[in-house]
Amino acid sequence: MADLLRMLTCSVHPLPYLANPADYFAALRHAPGAVLLDSGRPDADRGRYDIMSAWPLHTLQRQPEEPGRAFLQRLRKQLQALGQAQLPAQYELPFAGGLIGYLSYDFGRQLEQLPAQAQDDLHLPDARLGLYPWALISDHQRATSQLVFHPTLETRERMRLIELFSALEPATAAPFSLKQPMQPDISAQQYAQALAQVQQYIQAGDCYQVNYTQRFSAHCHGDAWTAYCALRAACPTPFSGFMTLPAEGAIVSLSPERFVRVSKRQVETRPIKGTRPRGKDNAEDAANAAQLLASPKDRAENLMIVDLLRNDLGRTCRTGSVRVPELFSLESYPNVHHLVSSVTGELAADKDALDLIGDSFPGGSITGAPKIRAMQIIDELEPTRRSIYCGSLLYLDVRGEMDSSIAIRSLLIKDGRVSCWGGGGIVADSDWEAEYQESITKVKVLLDTLQTL
Repeated sequence: MADLLRMLTCSVHPLPYLANPADYFAALRHAPGAVLLDSGRPDADRGRYDIMSAWPLHTLQRQPEEPGRAFLQRLRKQLQALGQAQLPAQYELPFAGGLIGYLSYDFGRQLEQLPAQAQDDLHLPDARLGLYPWALISDHQRATSQLVFHPTLETRERMRLIELFSALEPATAAPFSLKQPMQPDISAQQYAQALAQVQQYIQAGDCYQVNYTQRFSAHCHGDAWTAYCALRAACPTPFSGFMTLPAEGAIVSLSPERFVRVSKRQVETRPIKGTRPRGKDNAEDAANAAQLLASPKDRAENLMIVDLLRNDLGRTCRTGSVRVPELFSLESYPNVHHLVSSVTGELAADKDALDLIGDSFPGGSITGAPKIRAMQIIDELEPTRRSIYCGSLLYLDVRGEMDSSIAIRSLLIKDGRVSCWGGGGIVADSDWEAEYQESITKVKVLLDTLQTL
């Protein structure tokens, strides 16, 4: 029995603690399946862990015509095949081997019946996750960095990885630049017309709120990792991430928003709804924050989404366990203030984290209410599909531990083009000019930073 327990326990190899994960990730930058889930340290202070890995055992993409829930079941089987494992008792770490990857917003089309009017011009697979038997994890609360090896990983591979991270070379990266400034895909007039149509739907009783988004894009060349490092310095956030894609592509995310977290079967989601720009000085900044906290419109929108998420979590959580422990909290980032709430629950006995994804994806904070009708309207009025925007970067390990982001403030670099999205929730009394400006404010720091490279 002791031998069996030993087999089922991950091995952990300590490394020198580095607050900035870029120093370690540079060793993986060009490896197949390289991925970094980044808490934004040392400048962001809300996140605790960084997780990075590469060389996945398998890479899983949803196949054409494969239903969303069938794909989730395939992910479940891959986790089972890797095998259960625990961490040594002295370690409190989020990942013991398992899945890391993304779900695009359009994966939601595979979970719900939706129209297909919006053009898919970026051709990003709507789900891509790797199965990783190891990870380098930094715990910023305890100031530790360590390699974590699933018990099935061969000794030779463990030694290779220990050697790789013990002999770091000074990081060098190729430059990155835009070939022209980032431009919106639609005009201000087109934006105004779309919002007028949203408000007609609201007046007709179709919906209460719709998240409407515009896309910015430009041709680019160079190393996406260079772009990411510049962006994380300009906009440190606790749910950042960098994920390599085939043919030198990458997902670059500077998200402040959690989607759903599962730890020891306890579930939390933290929707953002309500935004104000940071002020030019301390007085203006404090006034903007106070205005957001006191805004009846923003509080009503936030509450609407909290109710939607209570319903979503209720589909997977034990009856009576769903709670709202935090309502209308202020979170501040380099370019904006946000209004944030928290909804929690406990997974039902016959449900797991993948059931939760199936019952709640995509996040309600970036669709609207009611969710399905809002998604139908989004597909009708946004000319192109959202791709990674408002999807999720996530990990799910063999113990059932999961955390995931809402991929806002995120860019797709693919086929020599960089795309970025900005949007906001539209309600009956929304002013189109204010909403238009907010959609730009949310991503301005990202667009300006890219322009300087």
